[in-house]
Order: sequence, then C-alpha cells, then structure tokens
Amino acid sequence: MIKVNLSINSIKEAVKSLSGKNVTVKLNLGRNKYVTFPAVVNGIYPSLFTVDPFDKNFLGKTAYSYSEILCGRVKIQEKQAAGGK
Repeated sequence: MIKVNLSINSIKEAVKSLSGKNVTVKLNLGRNKYVTFPAVVNGIYPSLFTVDPFDKNFLGKTAYSYSEILCGRVKIQEKQAAGGK
C-alpha cells in the first residue's frame, strides 16, 4: 500500500537529512522474507542513494532508489542513541 502523503521529493529530503548518520535498513525481499541490517547512509544522488553496512561481509545490494521507499520495499530508520536521555 502506497502512503498518499509521501512524494519522491519529500523522500529525497528525508534521506538527505540522514546522510552520514547511523540507520537501520529493513528490506522486503518478498514472500514474507525480510533482511535488517545497521548501516550508514553515505551517498546521495539524484535518482538513488547508497548505504555502507557495518558488516563488511554483507553481500546484499547497497544502492536503492527513492521509489523503493515509496513502494515500501525499503525502510530506513535513524538509530537512536544508546541510553535514551
């Protein structure tokens, strides 16, 4: 289901604000399969963005288009600092 209040431009701005920050990336691989990994958003480009996983042995895709977020295939959430205060 596509969220009505999102647009590609608003997604680009949200991803740009996460540049250089620690994030958690959740990928929907289909058929109820998900992959979640910690990473850093390191490349912001006009049609896609890249992430650098903390696990150097990660073999999955690390470049995603903004439309993948719009369609719900990729979810990115900023990691909260430990301690919470």
